[in-house]
Amino acid sequence: MMKSYILSALALGSVLLSFFYDAPAAPAPLEASNLSTEEMIQEWAMEHNGINFSSNGTATEAVVTKEKSLTYKDSLFYNYYSQSMGLKFEYNEDKELLETVANWIGTPYRSGGSSQKGTDCSGFVSRVYQQVYGIKLTHSSRSMFHQVDRVAKKEMETGDLVFFRRGPGQPIFHVGIYLKDGKFIHSASNGGVMINSLYSAYYKKNFYAAGRVI
Repeated sequence: MMKSYILSALALGSVLLSFFYDAPAAPAPLEASNLSTEEMIQEWAMEHNGINFSSNGTATEAVVTKEKSLTYKDSLFYNYYSQSMGLKFEYNEDKELLETVANWIGTPYRSGGSSQKGTDCSGFVSRVYQQVYGIKLTHSSRSMFHQVDRVAKKEMETGDLVFFRRGPGQPIFHVGIYLKDGKFIHSASNGGVMINSLYSAYYKKNFYAAGRVI
């Protein structure tokens, strides 16, 4: 009998220690899935049971509604992509754009390509704009620059294009789509479609301009 009480006490102590000292898991990156977007969001909501995670892995209360007009389903959508993409949304971003670019993450780089079997930077941007907005952009970062209105870096909005060149007087050689928090999504020659920061050393050095498609 005494041995049983001791084992029970040890087990209870182990559970309490794990509660206080185990850190919540960090957000998992987006992965290819056969599930629909709605099914992935539902799976995410069930897994986290109303808990969202900040970028440093600290548990915080999930925002159910930011505005009274925001539905619970929309709230789940933005919270899911906020965690999956490591971004803080305003709950008014274009949902189709977020869903579309997320589906391209991990696509390998291929010069001249514009499909999810392989794409270069301008091929990726032109396909996304065709899919989301029905707008046809040229398959050239340099030519795309002439299809936008320049916007100040501090005034960039989700969906704007960001252009890069290697120095004054040099031609534009790269383009991506701005997301949030100084981050953009693009097809990089050394990794395919991914999200990077405009403030990382390489992209900060080569950033040229931002533009809004007219």
